[in-house]
Order: sequence, then C-alpha cells, then structure tokens
Amino acid sequence: KGAGKRVRKMGRKVSYDEKIKIVQWALDHDSDYQVTAKEFDVSYNRVYDWVRKYQATGNWEVLKDRRGKKPRPKGDALTREEQLEEENRQLKAKVRCLEVERAFAKKLREIRNREVDDPQNTKRFRN
Repeated sequence: KGAGKRVRKMGRKVSYDEKIKIVQWALDHDSDYQVTAKEFDVSYNRVYDWVRKYQATGNWEVLKDRRGKKPRPKGDALTREEQLEEENRQLKAKVRCLEVERAFAKKLREIRNREVDDPQNTKRFRN
C-alpha cells in the first residue's frame, strides 16, 4: 500500500480548433489555468504553454502541431525533376523489399534442407 510507483496517465489528443477554444476560455477567465485544465480535461502545463505561446505572438498559428512528414504534392503539381526523384525513391524502396524477400527465402530454403534424422541430433542454442 503506497509503495508502488504512480502510473502517469497519457494525455488525450487535442485538435487545433480545440486548443484555440481552450486558450480563449482561459483568457476570458483571467488566465485561471487550473480551472481551465479541469474544465477541458487537459493538463495544467499544456494550458499554460498554449496561453503563453499565444500571448507571446498574438497569433493562433503557434498552436498548430507541425510534427511529422509534410504532405507531398501529387500528379500535375510535380515538376519533371520531382517526378523522377519520386520514381527513384519508389524503385529504391522496391529493391530493398525484394532484397529482404530474397534473403528470407534463402534462409527458409536453408532451414528446410537441414537433415535431421534423429531428434537427439538437433543443435541447441547456447545460453
């Protein structure tokens, strides 16, 4: 009782529009971060950070999450050089996939071709 570690609860995902709503609500209520956090079921630190970012710039864009890969333009939006680079990337990925498949097939063939006449004669892994 009481000797175990406290498990941290993962925060929920919050959309850009919801962040704006949360920051606006916090500012309307005299920057009461604790009440805002409880009202919207997010952590105090997240509310504090979002409000401070907005106040520092006065721009809602700072609340956008810019992590991850940027979307690639498709089709006609690509120049000839970009199309060739995209094709090259796809071909390299296909070659890598085929190399893995070939190595797997080779290993599988090797395992199947092992001669095990006697169950006592099998090789064991060393510990």
